[in-house]
Amino acid sequence: MNIRQARLAFAALLAVGLAACSSTMSRVETWEGAPASAADAAVLKAPAAIKVAEVNGRSMTNYLMDDLALDYALLPGRNEVVFSHKTIWAKSGVVDNGESKVHVYESEPQVVTFDAKPGQVYEFQFAKAENRGEAEALSQDFSALIVTGQGDEVAESTLWEPEQDRERTPISSAASAGDMGQSGNALDRLKSVWATATDEEKKAFLRWAFE
Repeated sequence: MNIRQARLAFAALLAVGLAACSSTMSRVETWEGAPASAADAAVLKAPAAIKVAEVNGRSMTNYLMDDLALDYALLPGRNEVVFSHKTIWAKSGVVDNGESKVHVYESEPQVVTFDAKPGQVYEFQFAKAENRGEAEALSQDFSALIVTGQGDEVAESTLWEPEQDRERTPISSAASAGDMGQSGNALDRLKSVWATATDEEKKAFLRWAFE
């Protein structure tokens, strides 16, 4: 099977799966199972430039589209979020055969811990690069604030040091179950991501799938 056939087959599978997807799915859940507190979940809004890697030790990287803004549903209480900042800039002029046509600037992983309040909406607040030079500088010295929807500062990120983080942060049974289930049904993950996409993002994905 060549690449085009594989993409067509994948797009067909995606279409079948989406037909059965509930219209109420609009966020990425960061837990396993059906905890009672999920009804009062908070929401962390992540723009396309923020790549969330883990929430409470559970991997959040199994999503296909790299340029989607996503909403992460968080259980009330203490939450630890590991993320990075990534931007892509087109190269000017002619590029050599086989050379990437874009510059990619990504920060070192950051971690932020905060207490999520039931039903509260949180956002990332950070400096925005206006040009490629600023993007490169930002990738080398990045941090972000977590703020409420009303703009109140909640927490500030720091450089993530995995070993120290594991030593001081106990992993809950729910997080452990999430790790065991992260290799679960990929189609379910697709449904969740698709439900958060805008019409333009969906069109862009389908154009890619049928190239």
